[in-house]
Amino acid sequence: MGLFSFLTQEIAIDLGTANTIIIMNDKVVVDEPSIIARDRVSGRTVAVGRLAQQMHGKTHENIKTIRPLKDGVIADFHAAEDMIKGLIKMINKGGKMFQPSLRMVICIPSGITEVEKRAVKDSAEHAGAKEVYLIHEPMAAAIGIGVDVEEPMGNMIIDIGGGTSEIAVIALGGIVTDKNIRVAGDELTQDIEDYMRRHHNILIGERTAEQIKIEVGAAIDDLEVAPADYSVRGRDLVTGIPKEIMVSYKEIAHALNKSISKIEEAIMSCLENTPPELSADIFKTGIYLAGGGALLRGLDVRINRKTKLPVHVADDPLRAVARGTGIALKNINRFQFLMRE
Repeated sequence: MGLFSFLTQEIAIDLGTANTIIIMNDKVVVDEPSIIARDRVSGRTVAVGRLAQQMHGKTHENIKTIRPLKDGVIADFHAAEDMIKGLIKMINKGGKMFQPSLRMVICIPSGITEVEKRAVKDSAEHAGAKEVYLIHEPMAAAIGIGVDVEEPMGNMIIDIGGGTSEIAVIALGGIVTDKNIRVAGDELTQDIEDYMRRHHNILIGERTAEQIKIEVGAAIDDLEVAPADYSVRGRDLVTGIPKEIMVSYKEIAHALNKSISKIEEAIMSCLENTPPELSADIFKTGIYLAGGGALLRGLDVRINRKTKLPVHVADDPLRAVARGTGIALKNINRFQFLMRE
């Protein structure tokens, strides 16, 4: 690079269903919800990220909010492209005389198809990237947690994001067995919405359900440190009038039980398919939890009860994947074999 390094801007992107994080020079420069708002008439992008999130569920007919990623993959190609462009603009706020060429490392779910990979690459290239490298999420999560992915030691990583839960056993810089299920944060939010409608006759929006998950979400109903009951406001389905009710973490644990059981089944299935030598390693090293889902109260305890293995929650699990993507970018020559250009 040397003399011309200022001509190239290197960025690492954790393109998530719920949030997109961009890292540049080892720093998180953008951390925004993966959502854009568009004008229906002109097709112009009105807002990206947090501003668009504030409009979600509150727009009039001329504006629609779009979440370009569904289940960890791009569902709306043009919206994804606009979103990536908008988020990159947030980094380059000071209008430069020229646009530096971009080198990007983007992390993708491990169960992604070739067509879906192509969509990610095309979106990044249309947003101005000259070089695009892709790295699998569990691998990025492992690097972000601080696991030495190149050693001949088996490590199990569970990354519960917004759209997908990725469970992978990693050794010698590769994914030995993996299981990718489309049950994750979004599904849990949906469970809460359904529960409120069925049990309390109250209609709530996605943002409120997400807030309930953050405030009183739990995976088990016998937490040692219980959060206080949370007041929920929504529309009464019988009278049509706004009303308020209180919910406890035990109710939410009950509401989320079915989806968490599916994640547990996937973990067991992945363990069953792990070669015996690596199973021996995992017995010693345990399971690492990353992604926003790792913040769910009592999830580590529940997985420990099911598998009888030690469960470690990553520091700042929300950003573990982004951190790993940033480290891979910084050591691009060392981790080249992990990335598909």
